[in-house]
Amino acid sequence: MKEQLEAARQATSAAIGVFYDPRQNAEHAGDLQRSHRLKGEMASLMQRAEAWGRAALTADRRDRSEWEAEPEPEEWQSFERRADTLFGA
Repeated sequence: MKEQLEAARQATSAAIGVFYDPRQNAEHAGDLQRSHRLKGEMASLMQRAEAWGRAALTADRRDRSEWEAEPEPEEWQSFERRADTLFGA
């Protein structure tokens, strides 16, 4: 839509401020308002995605710190660690 509006502006050689003002450009006023509304929705969705990502990252860090505080089950320990435990290194 943005490209279509810009192509229409260039075809009419209208000034940017005049063309993109819905009060001065009745022919494209609906498209201009729709484009503005869609841009706002996109910004809102991006903010929500960023918040969701931060929340997921925080939860992952919390889970990881809890996991690191617990001792590893024996089957997860490296061979070297088990050997050190068995042979007293």
